Amino acid sequence: MSFRIVSVRRALAALAISAAAPALAVTEIELYHQLDVTRSERLGDLVEQFNEQNKEYKVSLVQKALNGAPAPLNLATPATILAFSQNQGNFRPVHRVMAEAKEKFDGKAIAPELRVRVADDKGNLIALPLAMSTPVLYYNKAAFKKAGLDPNKPPKTWWEVQDMAGKLRDAGLRCPYTTSWLSWIHIDNTAALNAGEIADAKGGFTFNSLVQVKHVALLASWYKTSYFKYYGRRDEADRHFSAGECGMLTSGSELAATLRDSTGLDVGVAPLPYYDDVHGAPQHTLVDGASLWIGEGRKPAEYKAAAAFIQFLLTPEIQVEITRMGGFLPMTPVARAVANSKLLAGDLAGMNVAYSQVKKEGATHPVRVSQIEPVRIIVDEELEAVWAGKKTAKEALDTAVARGNVLALTNGSAANTASAKPAAKPAAKKK
Repeated sequence: MSFRIVSVRRALAALAISAAAPALAVTEIELYHQLDVTRSERLGDLVEQFNEQNKEYKVSLVQKALNGAPAPLNLATPATILAFSQNQGNFRPVHRVMAEAKEKFDGKAIAPELRVRVADDKGNLIALPLAMSTPVLYYNKAAFKKAGLDPNKPPKTWWEVQDMAGKLRDAGLRCPYTTSWLSWIHIDNTAALNAGEIADAKGGFTFNSLVQVKHVALLASWYKTSYFKYYGRRDEADRHFSAGECGMLTSGSELAATLRDSTGLDVGVAPLPYYDDVHGAPQHTLVDGASLWIGEGRKPAEYKAAAAFIQFLLTPEIQVEITRMGGFLPMTPVARAVANSKLLAGDLAGMNVAYSQVKKEGATHPVRVSQIEPVRIIVDEELEAVWAGKKTAKEALDTAVARGNVLALTNGSAANTASAKPAAKPAAKKK
């Protein structure tokens, strides 16, 4: 009985000491985002890991448009990057936050192709390129076999896509080829991959050159012959391909993770097709995705919390996790090396194809049609007029360029929308 009394007294004393001890202060910060449910859950998993590992800081996800004061952490997507880059005074550069927090950080270790639009003229990061991808070609291996095509030999050029689309159609497939994100893939990346232009040095749009006109005209001919099925302006085509309805799809490289986890399809991943009759092609494709920005006007403790979160995201293990969960490109060579050693072969397919494309030579193209929402809408409208047979490819692109340039004159040139410009890559070597 006396032993029990002593034990109780000790327990009460311990509780008293615990109650008297000051609780460890936790700095809580918010991360604003506008992601859909699936992507929000993936980001939430990372945030939960960070919160479990840290006793001093806690990050909370908040789905909110950035129409007021920014949060300590803010996620920009391709659709919102323009607003962020045009209002850099509302954000504190990442390299400054990391230096003030005395966190080990080398922004220049991040691959240069991922730093477009998020680095200043000296190469210092103003935002973190958290989840980046590039367009690739996906193909349904079962559909290829049914059409008598070799599932291990995907098309390399758009002419080969045409030939294979015809065989897929003849085999009974109602959707031989489809695409998501028209402006990103068929305007921005067609220009980059095939030595074309998007805008001139003064910011005037020039995406109506010969290679783009030829490409849109080819797509229009496919639309008429049912080689090409159009489902919408955004990622509607992804769902139709995932359902097994289509033989080939062009979309972002991050889709590889979703196709791997949520479908029973045997899917191949190949580089974005190019034109082998264009001098200098293929050059590199462009990366795009979500970047993390730090709001200005916050407390020192909040900046330390933001710096700790960024340091967490940059660890090779978390980079591998981001690649596994979302199919995104690791930010540093070290992280990519770790990914190659830890990921399964199937997980690496999309990542390695993506990297093989973005590492090629070519111009940087800091101005992107797909990142200027009003211009993207104009391009989508004009391309839909081509599919409907109301305009030729040249008429549509000429009109889109003219309308886009009027918009740029009214709201500032397109060049001014890309205030963070790293040095351009060297031009492609002549063959």
